[in-house]
Amino acid sequence: MILVTTNYITGKEFEMLGLVTGNMVQSKHIGKDIGAGFKSLVGGELKAYTEMMNESRAMATKRMVEAAEALHADAVVNIRYSTSSIVQGAAEIIAYGTAVRFV
Repeated sequence: MILVTTNYITGKEFEMLGLVTGNMVQSKHIGKDIGAGFKSLVGGELKAYTEMMNESRAMATKRMVEAAEALHADAVVNIRYSTSSIVQGAAEIIAYGTAVRFV
């Protein structure tokens, strides 16, 4: 499966199959929240949150790829990511793009 953020793949012609998405809603762990609170006092990267968001992005991407595979796609083009707050202490990350099949 080829995944790109562009709306083309050099040297490939394809037909569009449709929109595919994958998402993950992740809540904060109380231990991570306390640690982040202390870290925010002195500044710097909140590594626990960075790791949490990386894992969530990977899962959203995996779910998007599974949706594309269900359409028998060869690639997903024009991939984008978006995040939003769902409720206090939880965030959603969504991956979306266009599933395509090579001709």
